[in-house]
Order: sequence, then structure tokens, then C-alpha cells
Amino acid sequence: MDTKSTLDEKKSSFLSVDIPHRLGHIASNLARVRSFCNSAFKKGVEVVIDETEWFIEWIAAEIEPEQAEELVNIQVQLVRWQINLDNIFLDEFRRGEVAKLAEIYSQRVLDMSGLLDSVA
Repeated sequence: MDTKSTLDEKKSSFLSVDIPHRLGHIASNLARVRSFCNSAFKKGVEVVIDETEWFIEWIAAEIEPEQAEELVNIQVQLVRWQINLDNIFLDEFRRGEVAKLAEIYSQRVLDMSGLLDSVA
């Protein structure tokens, strides 16, 4: 299967769920970035960052402007990490910083989703 059809399938699947669950997917991916950084799984970080960038692209026009701004800011940070990933993975301290920030972002997006509010 080629990359284009794989991406089309991901997009179709992502867009088939409601916005809170789409935000939940983004939060989950950010949590995986944290986990993969902690376990020094560079390829996992690369794949999840790519996917998360697409998810943000696909949802940004459908959410409140303030939420879209927050996600785009996260997307910019993801691109920075992507560009510097080799250096990040050479430095345990920097990798830890990325993991902590990914966890903060994950929690922010999860809060934005409102998914935890509906559990109570």
C-alpha cells in the first residue's frame, strides 16, 4: 500500500469520530511521544509526531479559534522536535525535557477535549 492511500485511510478514520475523540487521539499521541522519549524509541517518536501533525492539520479548521491556536503552537513545537530529533536523542537531558513537555501538551489537549468531564 502506498503512503498516499495510507494517509487517506488515516484521515478518513480520524474524521469519522467526533471532535472530542479526535482531540483525545491527539492527546494520546502526545502521551506516546512522552513514553517513547522515556524509553529512547526514536522511530516511535518520529512516526507519532508525523501522525500528530496531520491530526492537528485536519482538526484545526473545525474547532474554536483559541483551541486551534493552541494546537498549531503544539504543531510548531512538534516540527522543531522533528528537525532536532537526532540531537535530542543524543542528550538524555533534552530527551527528558521533550518527554515532560509532551506530557504537558497531552494533558492540555485532553482537558480541551472534555472527555474526562463526561466520565464524572
